[in-house]
Amino acid sequence: MSLKERIAVTGIGETAYVRGPGSGKTPIALQLEAALNALNDAGLSPHDIDGLIPFAIGPMVAEDFITNFGIPDLNFSALTPLGGASAVAAVQCAGAAIASGLCRHVLISLGRNGYSGTRVTSRIAQMPQFRVVGEFEVPAGAIAPAQFYAPMARLHMERFGTTSRQLGEIAVTMRRHALLNGNAVMKEPMTLEDHQNSRMISDPLRMFDCSLESDGAACVILSAAEAAKDLRKPPVYVMGTGEGHPESPSAISQRADILALGTRKAARKAFAMAGVSPADIDVAEIYDCFTYIVLRQLEELGFCAQGEGGAFVEAGHIGLGGRLPVNTHGGLLSQAHVGGMNHIVELTRQLRGEGGRAQVKDAEIGLVTGFGDMCDGSVAIMRRG
Repeated sequence: MSLKERIAVTGIGETAYVRGPGSGKTPIALQLEAALNALNDAGLSPHDIDGLIPFAIGPMVAEDFITNFGIPDLNFSALTPLGGASAVAAVQCAGAAIASGLCRHVLISLGRNGYSGTRVTSRIAQMPQFRVVGEFEVPAGAIAPAQFYAPMARLHMERFGTTSRQLGEIAVTMRRHALLNGNAVMKEPMTLEDHQNSRMISDPLRMFDCSLESDGAACVILSAAEAAKDLRKPPVYVMGTGEGHPESPSAISQRADILALGTRKAARKAFAMAGVSPADIDVAEIYDCFTYIVLRQLEELGFCAQGEGGAFVEAGHIGLGGRLPVNTHGGLLSQAHVGGMNHIVELTRQLRGEGGRAQVKDAEIGLVTGFGDMCDGSVAIMRRG
């Protein structure tokens, strides 16, 4: 079954993203706020929602929405527990529910107090995959994501000559984009030298190679294509989706090739369903938990050859005006860490022509990825209506 253009993003909503004392709101309150903003954006009421997919690693469940919104008759609820790949994987899950006839409007929600509440290392302990990390990585002293991915970055450097300055190009570009976004946590310019002088977190990853911890929430609404035409905003059609998991075993340190991600498998499926190629993509929102993960996904998505990610970003291709503008909102590195749901929101804005100062001219087809903690990958390709 193909989901091609059977579903569309019809509503997007966010809260303010903050870092510091926090918003003073619980993760549930933040998600309800973002959901109401998405409903208003679409011109829908809570009673129109008949499917729900909350974030799997968080406090929100379907019953919270039912109780607070008075949803009278929910047909479908699910979780997609793939860490940072969850939000984009939920697009495929919602699409399957809509294409089967179970639902007309599915709300996908993600929010948390990632700075003022549960911090990143604590979140790892909440993940179902922690039993794998606990068996192999933790005894060696690796307890945080930076320590899981640093060996990948180092191997890429040794194998292909990738440099820390090339990773820095990604961080600097994301910051430049964030400065065009009024709802971004990071508001100060960054230079490549700032990146190089930032403290080492887990060699070779420096502080500015790492994504933010922040508070906030984002939601999107997926609707049946026929229902999307009558709503408030122009629909953004989903052309293709894909989910991919890395080769066995689950423990990163035990794999034959630690550079291989699930992204390549997800991309193959999404591009085949969409009937387009990487050359057709005008703008990409790529999950950026760490700069290296952006670089490696560019290779696995087919935007450049294996080992050429460093040269690709160094040439300026991912900036506004470049061959492939990436993370036009500033991404997890400089806008906020909302598990990649903010990436879906931003792609929708770009394809509607609502990107403001960061708008990519004539953006027609875009791509968004998710990346899970054990290297799961999810991809969605969308087009403007």
